Amino acid sequence: MSAQIIEREGKPEYAVLPYTEYLELLELVEDVQDAVDAREAMLELASDKDEAIPAEIVSRLIAGNEHPLKIWREYRELTQEALDNAAGVGKSYTSQIEAGSKSGSARVLKSLSETLGVDMDDLLVE
Repeated sequence: MSAQIIEREGKPEYAVLPYTEYLELLELVEDVQDAVDAREAMLELASDKDEAIPAEIVSRLIAGNEHPLKIWREYRELTQEALDNAAGVGKSYTSQIEAGSKSGSARVLKSLSETLGVDMDDLLVE
């Protein structure tokens, strides 16, 4: 590295280096941050603070062709009736939300999301 050190009152104040070396340093810092982030993600998975979602489920969510509630419900292997009962919502409420005829109140979405183990945001249609 060919840094030029600029001093002020006899103490190093700035380091000036060629732009290409600066870019190399940025890339190294990003690689280190990626490694730290990956380690934290693995620790969260190992401690059950997070879960790995299968690629098929992620693809379905991203495609947007189905209501997210349906995708999460099926992923958790629940029928609409079982989800309604577990979440304490009225009969067929899940069906109406999945069909788009109801959007679901905040209370209902909170209960459904807690039952499914996802954030409320994960059940909203974008």
